[in-house]
Amino acid sequence: MPSASEAGSSPVVITLPDGATRRFDGPVTGGEIAASIGPGLAKAAIAVKVEGVPKDLSVRIDRDAKVSILTRDLPEALEIIRHDASHIMAEAVKELYPETQVTFGPATDTGFYYDFARPTPFTPEDLARIEARMHEIVDRDETITREEWARDQAVEFFAEQGEKYKAEWIHEIPADEAISLYRQGKFVDLCAGPHLPSTGRLGHAFKLMKVAGAYWRGDARNAQLQRVYGTAWANEKELKQYLFQLE
Repeated sequence: MPSASEAGSSPVVITLPDGATRRFDGPVTGGEIAASIGPGLAKAAIAVKVEGVPKDLSVRIDRDAKVSILTRDLPEALEIIRHDASHIMAEAVKELYPETQVTFGPATDTGFYYDFARPTPFTPEDLARIEARMHEIVDRDETITREEWARDQAVEFFAEQGEKYKAEWIHEIPADEAISLYRQGKFVDLCAGPHLPSTGRLGHAFKLMKVAGAYWRGDARNAQLQRVYGTAWANEKELKQYLFQLE
């Protein structure tokens, strides 16, 4: 029987995609479930789906649930990989150009982007530097952790960092939603997640593509931002195939 996550708690029964069940003596994380199945899966796991909803591997499951482990070769894992690529790009930008403000960076159908506020336009040489720093951050294999903060604490933190866009956006988050921040190295970003366990899990199958203009909140009456686009894939073969199609 798998080891307990928390002695004295109510048992938790996890149902896997093939219908098999595993019983734990208390709350269990996605990572612990993967490890109970086998070391190979534990190494390959990047996230977990709980009742069909993607979550961090570190999420604590405290009740019976249907669970599946996501590995990078699954199509549904690609959105998480691309989202993490945007965060790693933002970390790289903040390291190289600390005066830059970060706004938001979602995954797209072929990659990711992140909107930045800075008076000086990014050049092709800047993109090359940012991409190189992203590879360094991947090699650092920084642990990615989720934290929940009090709303006022989060607003104050971003305001003190000079990140006015982040501070402003927190006021738009519904009062009944948790304010979650993700930390990787010295970089802390406002995000609902889920994310990879560490920057090293991203791999190196990504490339920055171009810079375009954008407006804060998509409104032309607001400040103009710089949107840096990139592409990211599960492996370098898929990246090369995609880039070849663009030629």
